[in-house]
Amino acid sequence: MQVTTEAMIGTVNGALTAPRALLLGRYDQAGRLQYVGRSTKTVPGRQPGKPH
Repeated sequence: MQVTTEAMIGTVNGALTAPRALLLGRYDQAGRLQYVGRSTKTVPGRQPGKPH
């Protein structure tokens, strides 16, 4: 079984042109963005969602 959820990119760790990781958040019931996790280390020159 696979469980998924939606999250927003709260910030980029590193330069926008060469991000190292993405910090993710979800809104709580009070409407505040709460940190929920981070992406794995990104691969330089690879766009998310594109095959490598």
